[in-house]
Amino acid sequence: LWWLYRDNLLPSMTVFYGYARTKCTVSELREKCHQYMKVKPGEEEKYDEFWKLNHYVAGAYNSRRDFELLNQELMKVEKNVGANRLFYLALPPSVFEEVTVVIRETCMGEHRGWNRIIIEKPFGRDADSSARLSNHLSNLFKEDQIYRIDHYLGKEMVQNLMTLRFGNRIFSPTWNRECIASVLISFKEPFGTQGR
Repeated sequence: LWWLYRDNLLPSMTVFYGYARTKCTVSELREKCHQYMKVKPGEEEKYDEFWKLNHYVAGAYNSRRDFELLNQELMKVEKNVGANRLFYLALPPSVFEEVTVVIRETCMGEHRGWNRIIIEKPFGRDADSSARLSNHLSNLFKEDQIYRIDHYLGKEMVQNLMTLRFGNRIFSPTWNRECIASVLISFKEPFGTQGR
């Protein structure tokens, strides 16, 4: 988020709210994050501006009251004007369902603007649990409100590159030795799926 802000790739009125069980302050978060931010000389002022836009609310994942308090904090910043809300869930998969229910019930923006939810990996342990989570989310949100991030969702496509090539007329004429110099598939994790 810092890099996007630094490079002016976010809307000018963007504000960030962190929500987790851990009780801490924005100052403590800043201190913990600083070593990863790669702030270059001359960026210090913009870096300070970035942290002024950050807020933090501590609460339980299954507490409706805590999410109502989060919503009250969001509304203070929005001041009854149109605002977009993007919820990025980098949480333990075991709480995806209960958190999305409470977000839907208590934290959806009431004024002009859209609401989106991003579910970060893993998006289920297998096809059945992934489908179950998709069904759960579709009962709460419209499809254009849901974003799924999991590099394992593309695993079967990578395993079926030949089927993809010959089963799609758009790829078949161009996916050949005259048009492609090499194919590189990177697996950056130094461990296996470990139960996924």
